[in-house]
Amino acid sequence: MNIPFKTVTEVISTLLTSGGWKATKYLDERYIINATRRAHKRKFNVRDNVEIVLTIGRPNYAERAFIKACKKAKESFPVKKIQIKFVPKKK
Repeated sequence: MNIPFKTVTEVISTLLTSGGWKATKYLDERYIINATRRAHKRKFNVRDNVEIVLTIGRPNYAERAFIKACKKAKESFPVKKIQIKFVPKKK
């Protein structure tokens, strides 16, 4: 599957502008683009460089559950909105 560079750029820019921790775009039932921002002790330092891990390929367990919920709700693929997750809070 050929991925347009615009899609990858869209995911990364959404991650940086939202201040989130993870941004995921669902292209197909078996294909996703995931950008994860690296943090040290669950904190981001805005003055430092930004490290982003980019994953293109198969969805993980939680993402497969989201895809299953989308199918149940009869949402068409690709999902239009990029899913953003923020850093989990400490217990």
